[in-house]
Amino acid sequence: MPHDETPHDKLPAELPLREHVERAVTDYLNHLDGHHSAPLHDLVLREIEEPLFRVVLRHTNGNQSRAAAILGLNRATLRRKLRELGLGRD
Repeated sequence: MPHDETPHDKLPAELPLREHVERAVTDYLNHLDGHHSAPLHDLVLREIEEPLFRVVLRHTNGNQSRAAAILGLNRATLRRKLRELGLGRD
C-alpha cells in the first residue's frame, strides 16, 4: 500500500461516508493484485446493507415500519432484505 493511503480502519470519523467507501474499495482492489473477485457492486451493497439495517433497527428499537421509513424503503422490501441477510425475525 502506498504511504499516502490510509487503511480504512484508521479513517477519521469526520470523513463523509463516500470517502470511507472510496478508500475501502481502493484498498480492496489493491489487495486483489490483479485477480478477479465477486461482482464488486453486489459485494459493496452486501457489505453496506447489513450494518446499515442493524444500526437503523437498533435506532428504532426493532420497529421495522419506522426503520423502513428512515431508510426510504417499503416495509415489505425491508423485510425481504432482512430475511435475505439472515436478520429477519423467525
